[in-house]
Amino acid sequence: MFIQQLYTNCLAEAAYYIESNGEAAIIDPIRDTTSYVEMAAARGAKIVYVFETHFHADFVSGHIDLAARTGAKIIYGPQATTAYEVYNAQDGEEFSLGELTIRAIHTPGHTPESTSYLLLTADKKNHAIFTGDTLFVGDVGRPDLLDGVMTKEELAGMMYDSLRNKIMTLEDEVMVYPAHGPGSQCGKNLGKETFSTIGEQKRSNYALQPMTKSEFINILTSDLSAPPMYFFTDAQINKKGYTSLESVLSRNLKPFSVMDFLEELEKGVTILDTRTADNFSAGFIRGAINVGLDGMFAIWVGTLIPAHTKLILVTENGKEEESVLRLARVGYDNVIGYLAGGMEAWKAAGENVEVIANVEPQDIVHLPEQGYEILDVRRMGEFEGAHLEGAGHLCLSKIYEKAHTLDANKKYAIHCAGGYRSMIAASILHEKGIKNMVNVRGGFAKIKNVEGVKTVISNQ
Repeated sequence: MFIQQLYTNCLAEAAYYIESNGEAAIIDPIRDTTSYVEMAAARGAKIVYVFETHFHADFVSGHIDLAARTGAKIIYGPQATTAYEVYNAQDGEEFSLGELTIRAIHTPGHTPESTSYLLLTADKKNHAIFTGDTLFVGDVGRPDLLDGVMTKEELAGMMYDSLRNKIMTLEDEVMVYPAHGPGSQCGKNLGKETFSTIGEQKRSNYALQPMTKSEFINILTSDLSAPPMYFFTDAQINKKGYTSLESVLSRNLKPFSVMDFLEELEKGVTILDTRTADNFSAGFIRGAINVGLDGMFAIWVGTLIPAHTKLILVTENGKEEESVLRLARVGYDNVIGYLAGGMEAWKAAGENVEVIANVEPQDIVHLPEQGYEILDVRRMGEFEGAHLEGAGHLCLSKIYEKAHTLDANKKYAIHCAGGYRSMIAASILHEKGIKNMVNVRGGFAKIKNVEGVKTVISNQ
């Protein structure tokens, strides 16, 4: 028996490779499937099954492309209706994989078709359960992603039953392998680990503690932040099917000269700059949005930019394909091309360049004396946990909605937790006309340790 978790940080997503006696199964693959095919080939195995736990809302699954490449059968649970051929497993149905057995366990709640997969050893002992978005480490899946098909209260009630009647009845030593880790917006507040055990989750997961169904429903449906805009688009893509990734890459990796790039801008496309925050701030094209490849790129693009937006890219040299690929992972297939030669070509052509000033964490002590207002763009929970005395708050996910509340005549010092999100915010605010600002490198993680800084805790 061989199990490998394949974790994609920019999606906070875990896929799984399971193998026995030359047969392999993949659970919840991302859209770029080469790593799975190469792993199977290197190990002399054949991929025979692709198991899907549900219709993913936060990424485009690679199940269709993977099945086409390998001949594997796509398995969904009950109630999963697709526009392409799949096999719908019944609750309790078993599949042989070498000496192993994989049992489908229908666990509705996150979505109606949500299904977990229980892995049994050769001697039929329960070994691990792959829970998709039903059970996370420290959390459970949110019940509000069906866009009005069912109420979140109805789904939360299903989740209560699924957890208590089907998952919590497993032995404490059974491994729990979820589809997501910290950073995912498919739950409220996922733990830092990406796997656990049934026993540990019974002890530590708030959702698995003794409570009535009505209490559970109330807890699960309270204080839910709005899901990112692209969630509902991706869920539909996963139901209806999609263009192969190979075709998307071939179409979208189109180089534009500076002149052609300027012509495309006249058509109203959006510039997405995927360089690091420091490189972006040192020189960028007016109107560009910076979401760096060095962070949770796909999640923030999906949160801030509508899914059908036509994008033209500015990247580090050599990062063009990675940028297009990672956008395709979340269904952003409308990339029309990229600036050939990047910012070096732009500057060489004599075109105008914008900049955003950076300051060091220790400088923040004196910025208010210079007329700067401190603007914290972290999540509300982070802000309430601890923030700078006198700081304003504008959550990055709300920046388009709230940018008009800022005064273009004032000066702002923007920070987040580590410096990644603050440059995203700064790029958007710059495009909105807020030019008198500086970005604080290192974010709150560094600022809080600066001598003379005063912090406030709001949630005590």
